[in-house]
Amino acid sequence: MADNDDLLDAAAVVGPDLIARGDTITVSETSTGGLIAAMLLAVPGASAYFKGATVPYSLPSRRHWLGMNRHTVADLEPMSEAMAMRFAEIAQQQLDSTWGLAELGIAGPSGAPYGVAAGTSVIAVAGPNSVATKVITGHNDRQRNMRQFATAAIALLAQALELQEAH
Repeated sequence: MADNDDLLDAAAVVGPDLIARGDTITVSETSTGGLIAAMLLAVPGASAYFKGATVPYSLPSRRHWLGMNRHTVADLEPMSEAMAMRFAEIAQQQLDSTWGLAELGIAGPSGAPYGVAAGTSVIAVAGPNSVATKVITGHNDRQRNMRQFATAAIALLAQALELQEAH
């Protein structure tokens, strides 16, 4: 299980890269409850790249902060990579960031009413090289899942940054 130092170390890899590029990021996360934002903000110099974050955990908060409703997601399957990408794109556009990062998940201990098991998350990074992934931890330990999802989100951001360098 990742401890707090491991979480901060993960973000220390992407923060300097974002600063060197002059890139910015906005985060929208649900089941991680702000851990991704905290990881990114723990990096010295974060004010150069971090524009903001939301934790749209409930339907009312998604409506208010992301302008999402039944119609804006009607074409998307719940807990899909496409749904996470929609969240990431909205976050990116809202604050005119280079990158938008979104995490949607079921941390546990129980699953979702629509049949998704605890320990499942979909994560997306929208930007110059958009990428998405699904994470399945195989357990229902809420705090452990939150940490694993947050670490996976930072790893996905690192992957997107590497892809941009390759092009």
